[in-house]
Amino acid sequence: MQRRGAGLGWPRRQQQQPPPPAVGPRAAAMAPPSGGVPPGLGGRAACALLLFCYLNVVPSLGRQTSLTTSVTPKAEQSMAYKDFIYFTVVEGNVRNVSEVSVEYLCSQPCVVNLEAVVSSEFRSSIPVYKKRWKNEKHLHTSRTQIVHVRFPSIMVYRDDYFIRHSISVSAVILRAWITHRYSGGDLNVKWEDNLLHAVAKNYTLLKTVPPFERPFKDHQVCLEWNMDYIWNLRANKIPQCPLESAVLLFADVVTLLGFLYASSGENTGIVKKFPRFHNRELEATRRQRIDYPVFTVSLWLYLLHYCKASLCGILYFVDSNEMYGTPSVFLTEEGHLHIQMHLVKGEDLAVKTKFTMPLKEWFRLDLSFNGGQVIVVATSLGQDLKSYHNQTISFREDFYYNDTAGYFIIGGSRYVTGIEGFFGPLKYYRLHTLHPAQILNPLLEKQLADRIKLYYERCAEVQEIVSVYMSTVQQGGGRPEACDLRNSYLDLKLRYGRPSTCRAFPWEQELKDRHPSLFQTLVEMGLLTVPRNQNESVLEVGGRIFEKAVKRLSSVDGLHQISSVVPFLMDSSCCGYHKASYYLAVFFETGFSVPQDQLQGMLYSLVGGQGSERLSSMNLGYKHYQGVDNYPLDWELSYAYYSNIATKTPLDQHTLQGDQAYVETIRLKDEETLKVQTKEDGDVFMWLKHEATRGNAAAQQRLAQMLFWGQQGVAKNPEAAIEWYAKGALETEDPALIYDYAIVLFKGQGVKKNRRLALELMKKAASKGLHQAVNGLGWYYHKFKKNYAKAAKYWLKAEEMGNPDASYNLGVLHLDGIFPGIPERNQTLAGEYFHKAAQGGHIEGTLWCSLYYITGNLETFPRDPEKAVVWAKHVAEKNGYLGHVIRKGLNAYLEGSWGCHKQDLGKFAASPLLMLNSHGPYSV
Repeated sequence: MQRRGAGLGWPRRQQQQPPPPAVGPRAAAMAPPSGGVPPGLGGRAACALLLFCYLNVVPSLGRQTSLTTSVTPKAEQSMAYKDFIYFTVVEGNVRNVSEVSVEYLCSQPCVVNLEAVVSSEFRSSIPVYKKRWKNEKHLHTSRTQIVHVRFPSIMVYRDDYFIRHSISVSAVILRAWITHRYSGGDLNVKWEDNLLHAVAKNYTLLKTVPPFERPFKDHQVCLEWNMDYIWNLRANKIPQCPLESAVLLFADVVTLLGFLYASSGENTGIVKKFPRFHNRELEATRRQRIDYPVFTVSLWLYLLHYCKASLCGILYFVDSNEMYGTPSVFLTEEGHLHIQMHLVKGEDLAVKTKFTMPLKEWFRLDLSFNGGQVIVVATSLGQDLKSYHNQTISFREDFYYNDTAGYFIIGGSRYVTGIEGFFGPLKYYRLHTLHPAQILNPLLEKQLADRIKLYYERCAEVQEIVSVYMSTVQQGGGRPEACDLRNSYLDLKLRYGRPSTCRAFPWEQELKDRHPSLFQTLVEMGLLTVPRNQNESVLEVGGRIFEKAVKRLSSVDGLHQISSVVPFLMDSSCCGYHKASYYLAVFFETGFSVPQDQLQGMLYSLVGGQGSERLSSMNLGYKHYQGVDNYPLDWELSYAYYSNIATKTPLDQHTLQGDQAYVETIRLKDEETLKVQTKEDGDVFMWLKHEATRGNAAAQQRLAQMLFWGQQGVAKNPEAAIEWYAKGALETEDPALIYDYAIVLFKGQGVKKNRRLALELMKKAASKGLHQAVNGLGWYYHKFKKNYAKAAKYWLKAEEMGNPDASYNLGVLHLDGIFPGIPERNQTLAGEYFHKAAQGGHIEGTLWCSLYYITGNLETFPRDPEKAVVWAKHVAEKNGYLGHVIRKGLNAYLEGSWGCHKQDLGKFAASPLLMLNSHGPYSV
């Protein structure tokens, strides 16, 4: 997605959906291309689970000062008598006896509680120490008590003759809280119930010590000399697995992709990040090879076209400075591979293969780097890995290779578009150079891969038939003896009678038998309805076929005709009209009036996603986010699909074109909300129009919003909306209407641009205290006057007033390095502003945050793929094309137009609503 500049915003809309929840500590890091779980804890699942429980059940827990509960400073506490509790651990490590100083103040008779809980590899939330005491006399006074916390020996000392099985502890949390005696706190109350009534609380993490770094315990017991001797022989030996060397041989293998990924050739892709090795030996080896890379990449590809730009992304590394690193592999316009490396001396070096990649054929690409001087490139075709091409490239330069100082991208990104086609399994051997025969990377999902190949083979035939048909018609209908359009009688018939059809096209009977529905549709189109312009594409014919199929589905018994319509939808899909692909995916995955075929449903979902069909991409994103219907759970893959639609959502909204509607939260059981759904001839709309005509500013504003955004069932009509904006702005003193009209005058949306009047109205609205107008003035000075100091002044003022657009715009200034007084780019500050904007519902700000979470390239935004998906999904679900489908479904529900007979209502839902089933639970 292309990064957008400072935003003015659009005419305000009624906010129907809240922003995504700000769950867990924040983070911040790279830029999106043109939107409740705490962050990860170093891969330690038990520790993460434990902290998740406490950070959610007890959200105000904190570590010392930076993570403590917000409390009043001590000087103010004594004056206001607010309860507080602090504690200090003399030593931060877990010891057999740890001295803890607890400082607290109670405003009422209270109970002070202190508890230690631990998490191990196999269990979490294990209480190992509890203590509580009363304070009834010393109220309104700060008190300090020293507590000696005793931990079990098995988590403090090494194994010895008496302690045979010490445990490895991943996290130790020490927490304290205060409860009032007469508000649910008592010595006899259970600890869990007592915690719920806490009036002040705090926590800290104690540092754990690995078992082999702990001291031995002095048991003050003497062993017999022979037992002591035997024990000392093995006391300092670290156990080793006899097969450890064999295990380490394959410990560096990373499966970056295990399922098929449909790449649409746009600026979105899969983001992966390598952690450091937990094994010290492997990590030491990786560090030693930073200037001598030894690794192997193996991936499966199915290319539909060569690159339409100069380069298209396949697999490339982006370092912490947002620069390409080693390796970076791209596809060129001619079909060659462009392989780029970063050199130790700081420069970049690129080479191009001598051979081209095969099209519309599954092949495996293997790249082996052996030191800084040799690259072996090999491609193998098909399941049997028949050798296709290989090439060895030698260099005299040393490559720089640090695979943890950045992230990998599969496909497209904000830097480059991706390939058009499909990715298969991708394996990465981080520390080994392997010959293709040694690589274990089979093409998984073989049946699905075969169906993809068969689909495009069939579609090549369909597209050829349509192209020949169009060409023949353009030349006058084929052979003159069969289709003589110069016949005067036929001319009259064409002019006044039914369209003539020509059946004399040069196709064999065998071809007609393979595509009966296509030939039937082409014949029924008739010569007069066929595109005569050579620029009209196969895609348009596919759209016409789809419309014909949908018209049949929309009939009274349409749901009973699904099986007969499927062949026409298949032909439409082959012509590149991927709304048909989405319909087919739903039919086959659900078995709705057709035999259920999961593989066929996956095929059409992937085909639709590759064709960038919005609902298909969202379907794939949801399936991988949930891991349902035989789709693997993969948040990075889910993000790739959701972010593709999320980046288009603000662009779709700004174009105000196509079949779009505002996405609203409407529950079918909410009768009050359903009553206000209306149309242009509905009672609600007519009443608003009546009030607006009488000069009611609120009615004018609501009417304009409904028409501009297509809300509450009203069809989108920007021209009519602008009339009401203008009427309200010029006749009333309502600042909201004045601001809205100023925006459309600035942008020329449905009206001639008038910057002078727009600025005058914007200043007038700002003088009335409207924060959107204050932000608008900043946008004016930024865009038209290039006065960044004045723009920043207005945006800082608007941000103080709570305007999310202003927060986003300030982030853009920091990201571009043009904030007054700060000459350099500051991504950290930009990320903070974007996060604040996202919390206010700003779409572009949310997109930036989702990208920061998926890349983890900023320290303030630790990598969190699940959170990245949640934020991208939130934006994607605001897409106007999705809103249009939901609105059609709601209208069908309100009108009782179910598309089937009454006796079938218990079995089938309305056909527009059916199209949403595979996306998951939407509000409508």
